Amino acid sequence: MSSEPAADPQPPLVARIASRQSLVVGVAIFALCALAWWWLWRMAAPAAQPMDGMAGMDMSSMPGMDMPMAAAPITPWSFAYLASTLLMWSIMMVAMMLPSAAPMILIHEVVSRKNRLSGKATLAFGLSYLALWVGFSALAALAQAMLVSTGVVAEASLAIGQERLTGLLLLAAGLFELSPLKQACLTWCQSPVGFLTRYWRPGLSGAIGMGLRHGAFCIGCCWLLMLLLFVGGVMNLAWVALLSLIVLAEKYLPAAWRVDRFLGALLILGGCVALLR
Repeated sequence: MSSEPAADPQPPLVARIASRQSLVVGVAIFALCALAWWWLWRMAAPAAQPMDGMAGMDMSSMPGMDMPMAAAPITPWSFAYLASTLLMWSIMMVAMMLPSAAPMILIHEVVSRKNRLSGKATLAFGLSYLALWVGFSALAALAQAMLVSTGVVAEASLAIGQERLTGLLLLAAGLFELSPLKQACLTWCQSPVGFLTRYWRPGLSGAIGMGLRHGAFCIGCCWLLMLLLFVGGVMNLAWVALLSLIVLAEKYLPAAWRVDRFLGALLILGGCVALLR
Protein backbone atom coordinates (compact mmCIF):
# COMPACT_ATOMS: atom_id res chain seq x y z
CA MET A 1 0.00 0.00 0.00
CA SER A 2 1.50 3.32 -1.04
CA SER A 3 2.42 5.98 1.51
CA GLU A 4 0.50 8.96 0.17
CA PRO A 5 1.59 12.57 0.79
CA ALA A 6 -0.18 14.32 3.65
CA ALA A 7 -3.24 16.42 2.94
CA ASP A 8 -2.31 19.94 1.91
CA PRO A 9 -3.92 22.74 3.96
CA GLN A 10 -2.04 25.34 1.93
CA PRO A 11 -3.21 27.11 -1.27
CA PRO A 12 -3.52 25.01 -4.47
CA LEU A 13 -0.41 23.56 -6.10
CA VAL A 14 -0.62 25.98 -9.00
CA ALA A 15 -0.26 28.93 -6.64
CA ARG A 16 2.52 27.34 -4.61
CA ILE A 17 4.62 26.56 -7.70
CA ALA A 18 5.24 30.31 -7.83
CA SER A 19 7.36 30.08 -4.68
CA ARG A 20 11.01 30.95 -4.86
CA GLN A 21 12.26 27.40 -4.36
CA SER A 22 10.07 26.13 -7.17
CA LEU A 23 11.25 29.03 -9.31
CA VAL A 24 14.85 27.95 -8.77
CA VAL A 25 13.97 24.40 -9.83
CA GLY A 26 12.12 25.71 -12.89
CA VAL A 27 15.03 27.93 -13.92
CA ALA A 28 17.46 25.01 -13.50
CA ILE A 29 15.29 22.80 -15.72
CA PHE A 30 15.02 25.55 -18.33
CA ALA A 31 18.78 26.15 -18.28
CA LEU A 32 19.55 22.45 -18.69
CA CYS A 33 17.10 22.15 -21.59
CA ALA A 34 18.52 25.28 -23.24
CA LEU A 35 22.07 23.96 -22.87
CA ALA A 36 21.08 20.63 -24.41
CA TRP A 37 19.37 22.31 -27.36
CA TRP A 38 22.38 24.61 -27.86
CA TRP A 39 24.65 21.56 -27.95
CA LEU A 40 22.38 19.89 -30.54
CA TRP A 41 22.41 23.06 -32.64
CA ARG A 42 26.22 23.11 -32.51
CA MET A 43 26.30 19.47 -33.57
CA ALA A 44 23.68 19.80 -36.32
CA ALA A 45 25.67 22.31 -38.38
CA PRO A 46 28.68 20.08 -39.22
CA ALA A 47 26.47 16.97 -39.39
CA ALA A 48 24.41 18.53 -42.17
CA GLN A 49 27.43 18.62 -44.49
CA PRO A 50 28.72 15.49 -46.31
CA MET A 51 31.99 14.34 -44.79
CA ASP A 52 33.97 11.24 -43.92
CA GLY A 53 34.19 10.03 -40.38
CA MET A 54 31.76 9.25 -37.65
CA ALA A 55 28.24 9.69 -38.99
CA GLY A 56 28.96 13.15 -40.31
CA MET A 57 30.16 14.36 -36.91
CA ASP A 58 33.19 16.65 -36.74
CA MET A 59 34.78 15.61 -33.47
CA SER A 60 36.67 18.90 -33.20
CA SER A 61 33.36 20.80 -33.22
CA MET A 62 31.83 18.82 -30.35
CA PRO A 63 31.66 20.93 -27.18
CA GLY A 64 34.11 19.47 -24.71
CA MET A 65 35.41 16.97 -27.27
CA ASP A 66 38.26 18.90 -28.95
CA MET A 67 40.85 16.49 -30.32
CA PRO A 68 43.03 16.03 -33.38
CA MET A 69 41.25 14.52 -36.37
CA ALA A 70 42.12 10.88 -36.95
CA ALA A 71 43.83 9.94 -40.15
CA ALA A 72 41.30 7.20 -40.88
CA PRO A 73 37.51 7.25 -40.53
CA ILE A 74 36.18 6.11 -37.17
CA THR A 75 34.42 2.76 -37.46
CA PRO A 76 30.92 2.36 -35.96
CA TRP A 77 32.06 -0.25 -33.44
CA SER A 78 35.08 1.69 -32.17
CA PHE A 79 35.08 2.98 -28.59
CA ALA A 80 35.32 6.59 -29.81
CA TYR A 81 32.25 6.21 -32.02
CA LEU A 82 30.16 4.48 -29.36
CA ALA A 83 31.16 6.96 -26.63
CA SER A 84 30.41 9.96 -28.86
CA THR A 85 27.12 8.45 -30.00
CA LEU A 86 26.08 7.70 -26.41
CA LEU A 87 26.86 11.31 -25.48
CA MET A 88 24.87 12.58 -28.47
CA TRP A 89 21.81 10.45 -27.70
CA SER A 90 21.93 11.24 -23.97
CA ILE A 91 21.98 14.99 -24.56
CA MET A 92 19.27 14.62 -27.20
CA MET A 93 17.04 12.78 -24.72
CA VAL A 94 17.57 15.57 -22.18
CA ALA A 95 16.57 18.13 -24.81
CA MET A 96 13.52 16.17 -25.94
CA MET A 97 12.19 14.60 -22.74
CA LEU A 98 13.09 16.95 -19.89
CA PRO A 99 10.62 19.68 -21.00
CA SER A 100 7.74 17.19 -20.84
CA ALA A 101 8.89 16.01 -17.40
CA ALA A 102 9.16 19.56 -16.01
CA PRO A 103 5.59 19.70 -14.58
CA MET A 104 6.14 16.39 -12.78
CA ILE A 105 9.45 17.57 -11.30
CA LEU A 106 7.97 20.90 -10.19
CA ILE A 107 4.97 19.28 -8.52
CA HIS A 108 7.29 16.75 -6.86
CA GLU A 109 9.26 19.69 -5.45
CA VAL A 110 6.08 21.26 -4.05
CA VAL A 111 4.88 18.03 -2.42
CA SER A 112 8.38 17.29 -1.07
CA ARG A 113 8.61 20.73 0.49
CA LYS A 114 5.15 20.29 2.02
CA ASN A 115 6.37 17.03 3.58
CA ARG A 116 9.51 18.77 4.88
CA LEU A 117 11.89 16.96 2.54
CA SER A 118 15.05 18.69 1.35
CA GLY A 119 15.67 19.76 -2.22
CA LYS A 120 17.89 16.68 -2.58
CA ALA A 121 14.74 14.57 -2.96
CA THR A 122 13.63 16.45 -6.07
CA LEU A 123 17.18 16.38 -7.44
CA ALA A 124 17.24 12.60 -6.91
CA PHE A 125 13.85 12.28 -8.62
CA GLY A 126 15.02 14.23 -11.68
CA LEU A 127 18.38 12.48 -11.97
CA SER A 128 16.77 9.04 -11.62
CA TYR A 129 14.33 9.94 -14.38
CA LEU A 130 17.16 11.04 -16.67
CA ALA A 131 19.26 7.98 -15.75
CA LEU A 132 16.73 5.71 -17.42
CA TRP A 133 16.89 7.81 -20.57
CA VAL A 134 20.69 7.51 -20.51
CA GLY A 135 20.15 3.74 -20.42
CA PHE A 136 17.82 4.05 -23.39
CA SER A 137 20.50 6.16 -25.11
CA ALA A 138 23.04 3.36 -24.65
CA LEU A 139 20.72 0.96 -26.48
CA ALA A 140 20.06 3.57 -29.17
CA ALA A 141 23.82 4.09 -29.62
CA LEU A 142 24.30 0.35 -30.14
CA ALA A 143 21.39 0.28 -32.59
CA GLN A 144 22.89 3.21 -34.50
CA ALA A 145 26.29 1.51 -34.71
CA MET A 146 24.66 -1.65 -36.06
CA LEU A 147 22.51 0.24 -38.59
CA VAL A 148 25.44 2.34 -39.82
CA SER A 149 27.80 -0.64 -40.07
CA THR A 150 25.25 -2.59 -42.14
CA GLY A 151 24.47 0.37 -44.40
CA VAL A 152 20.82 0.60 -43.36
CA VAL A 153 21.39 4.11 -42.01
CA ALA A 154 23.48 6.62 -43.95
CA GLU A 155 26.60 7.85 -42.15
CA ALA A 156 26.17 11.50 -43.06
CA SER A 157 22.44 11.98 -42.43
CA LEU A 158 21.86 9.20 -39.88
CA ALA A 159 18.59 8.49 -41.68
CA ILE A 160 17.25 5.18 -43.01
CA GLY A 161 17.96 4.99 -46.72
CA GLN A 162 15.48 2.22 -47.57
CA GLU A 163 11.88 3.27 -48.13
CA ARG A 164 10.48 -0.13 -47.15
CA LEU A 165 12.19 -0.07 -43.77
CA THR A 166 11.01 3.50 -43.27
CA GLY A 167 7.47 2.37 -44.00
CA LEU A 168 7.71 -0.55 -41.58
CA LEU A 169 9.01 1.69 -38.79
CA LEU A 170 6.25 4.25 -39.37
CA LEU A 171 3.65 1.48 -39.41
CA ALA A 172 5.01 -0.06 -36.19
CA ALA A 173 5.03 3.34 -34.46
CA GLY A 174 1.47 4.02 -35.58
CA LEU A 175 0.17 0.67 -34.36
CA PHE A 176 1.96 1.14 -31.04
CA GLU A 177 0.25 4.52 -30.59
CA LEU A 178 -3.08 2.66 -30.56
CA SER A 179 -1.93 -0.18 -28.29
CA PRO A 180 -3.07 -0.76 -24.66
CA LEU A 181 0.56 -0.54 -23.45
CA LYS A 182 0.92 2.93 -24.95
CA GLN A 183 -2.35 4.05 -23.37
CA ALA A 184 -1.41 2.65 -19.96
CA CYS A 185 1.97 4.40 -19.92
CA LEU A 186 0.59 7.64 -21.35
CA THR A 187 -2.09 7.81 -18.66
CA TRP A 188 0.53 8.09 -15.91
CA CYS A 189 2.59 10.58 -17.92
CA GLN A 190 -0.45 12.83 -18.45
CA SER A 191 -1.26 13.18 -14.74
CA PRO A 192 1.63 14.29 -12.50
CA VAL A 193 -0.68 14.67 -9.49
CA GLY A 194 -2.25 11.26 -10.11
CA PHE A 195 1.18 9.65 -10.43
CA LEU A 196 2.46 11.16 -7.17
CA THR A 197 -0.76 10.27 -5.33
CA ARG A 198 -0.49 6.64 -6.44
CA TYR A 199 3.27 6.08 -6.19
CA TRP A 200 4.46 8.54 -3.55
CA ARG A 201 7.24 7.24 -1.31
CA PRO A 202 8.94 9.40 1.35
CA GLY A 203 12.64 10.10 1.64
CA LEU A 204 15.56 10.06 -0.75
CA SER A 205 15.16 6.40 -1.67
CA GLY A 206 11.48 7.02 -2.34
CA ALA A 207 12.34 9.88 -4.68
CA ILE A 208 14.80 7.69 -6.58
CA GLY A 209 12.21 4.94 -6.92
CA MET A 210 9.56 7.38 -8.15
CA GLY A 211 11.98 8.92 -10.65
CA LEU A 212 12.85 5.50 -12.05
CA ARG A 213 9.18 4.52 -12.23
CA HIS A 214 8.20 7.72 -14.00
CA GLY A 215 11.12 7.29 -16.40
CA ALA A 216 9.96 3.75 -17.14
CA PHE A 217 6.45 5.00 -17.95
CA CYS A 218 7.87 7.71 -20.24
CA ILE A 219 10.10 5.25 -22.08
CA GLY A 220 7.18 2.86 -22.42
CA CYS A 221 5.17 5.71 -23.87
CA CYS A 222 7.75 7.25 -26.22
CA TRP A 223 10.43 4.70 -27.20
CA LEU A 224 9.10 4.11 -30.71
CA LEU A 225 8.67 7.84 -31.27
CA MET A 226 12.35 8.24 -30.41
CA LEU A 227 13.28 5.56 -32.96
CA LEU A 228 11.50 7.67 -35.59
CA LEU A 229 14.58 9.90 -35.37
CA PHE A 230 16.10 7.42 -37.83
CA VAL A 231 13.35 8.30 -40.32
CA GLY A 232 14.00 12.02 -40.58
CA GLY A 233 17.67 11.93 -39.56
CA VAL A 234 19.02 11.76 -36.02
CA MET A 235 20.81 15.09 -36.38
CA ASN A 236 18.01 16.81 -38.33
CA LEU A 237 17.23 19.52 -35.79
CA ALA A 238 13.82 20.35 -37.28
CA TRP A 239 12.82 16.67 -37.05
CA VAL A 240 14.09 16.45 -33.47
CA ALA A 241 12.07 19.55 -32.55
CA LEU A 242 8.93 18.18 -34.22
CA LEU A 243 9.11 14.90 -32.30
CA SER A 244 9.70 16.86 -29.08
CA LEU A 245 6.54 18.89 -29.71
CA ILE A 246 4.60 15.68 -30.40
CA VAL A 247 5.70 14.29 -27.02
CA LEU A 248 4.56 17.49 -25.29
CA ALA A 249 1.25 17.48 -27.17
CA GLU A 250 0.50 13.87 -26.25
CA LYS A 251 1.15 14.51 -22.58
CA TYR A 252 -0.42 17.89 -22.00
CA LEU A 253 -3.05 18.74 -24.61
CA PRO A 254 -6.61 17.90 -23.49
CA ALA A 255 -7.27 14.15 -23.52
CA ALA A 256 -10.45 14.79 -25.51
CA TRP A 257 -8.30 15.86 -28.46
CA ARG A 258 -6.98 12.27 -28.71
CA VAL A 259 -3.61 13.39 -30.05
CA ASP A 260 -2.27 9.84 -29.73
CA ARG A 261 -5.08 8.39 -31.87
CA PHE A 262 -4.68 11.05 -34.54
CA LEU A 263 -0.91 10.56 -34.57
CA GLY A 264 -1.30 6.78 -34.75
CA ALA A 265 -3.60 7.03 -37.76
CA LEU A 266 -1.23 9.49 -39.46
CA LEU A 267 1.80 7.25 -38.91
CA ILE A 268 -0.06 4.18 -40.18
CA LEU A 269 -1.09 6.09 -43.30
CA GLY A 270 2.49 7.29 -43.85
CA GLY A 271 3.82 3.78 -43.38
CA CYS A 272 1.35 2.31 -45.87
CA VAL A 273 2.20 4.99 -48.45
CA ALA A 274 5.92 4.28 -48.06
CA LEU A 275 5.39 0.51 -48.37
CA LEU A 276 3.17 0.77 -51.45
CA ARG A 277 5.45 3.04 -53.46
